[in-house]
Amino acid sequence: MTALVGDIGGTNARFALWSDQRIESVRVVPTADFPRPEDAIRAYLRGVDQSVEALQAVCLACAGPVSGDEFVFTNNHWRLSRKAFCQDLGLNDLLLINDFTAMALGMTRLCDGELIEVCSGRSETGRARLVIGPGTGLGVATLLPLGDGEWRTLPGEGGHVCLPIGTAREAALWGRLHEKLGHVNAEAVLSGGGLLELYRTSCALDGQPPRFTTPAEVTAAALAGDAYAASVLEQFCVWLGRIAGDNVLTTGAQGGVYIAGGIVPRFVEFFARSGFRQSFRDKGCMSRYFDDVPVWVVTAEYPGLEGAGVALQQSLEVTSSVS
Repeated sequence: MTALVGDIGGTNARFALWSDQRIESVRVVPTADFPRPEDAIRAYLRGVDQSVEALQAVCLACAGPVSGDEFVFTNNHWRLSRKAFCQDLGLNDLLLINDFTAMALGMTRLCDGELIEVCSGRSETGRARLVIGPGTGLGVATLLPLGDGEWRTLPGEGGHVCLPIGTAREAALWGRLHEKLGHVNAEAVLSGGGLLELYRTSCALDGQPPRFTTPAEVTAAALAGDAYAASVLEQFCVWLGRIAGDNVLTTGAQGGVYIAGGIVPRFVEFFARSGFRQSFRDKGCMSRYFDDVPVWVVTAEYPGLEGAGVALQQSLEVTSSVS
């Protein structure tokens, strides 16, 4: 059968064919280049010499809460109706899942060399694991072990929780962000656009003229030794630690924490030296809870696509057993 999996974020859509329980023919396209996901999929299939008529199963992992027929993408202009999508592409059904459900399932497919440990610890057997990742937005999901190598994911919208305040400096930054944004969620600083927002807000607070106009420029300057850019990137890491730690306490994720997404892998050495670990465990009387919780940065290229493939495989196996 011809099965397609997709991992669609705010900036890029990643597509692959799912065959023999693995992904192949991976392509990445900007979402801005197509008016609808259906158009992007048709272009992808043409590019890998597959016909739309041969398509039999699709799983799309999408940024945002998934329910009902209509889905509105959180960080791009796309929308889709399951019914209209299936009619357009000649499908019986569309498996639509949250993008960090797929990312979490992708953690079960990691190979040697695709993890970098930044906080040592011992993964506690039978406990949940947290998956969190700054990218175009901030994704959060939980992996629950079911035994016998099986896992269940708990999707959520943890990137939209309130941004925590742990220092006077953070309170001052939060105040500036609140004046501009109103509700200040974690994603407001813990994302690509959020890093730039954090830099601009820091400059405004300190009376410093901003010199950089993209998140990549801020990161590059920090890594090149620019002290001010480095202080902003440090604050980014500290805030990620606060949010990750809050999520570990909420979910009991003493099985470990995966830092996924496209941002942190670009500065792993800086991240490992940053205040992430201290802020991660800075929870007062519960700080010892984090003594043995390992934290890994995920360097796998397409974990979201792998996870979408796992979800599709599970769905197909359930359908096969029922029939």
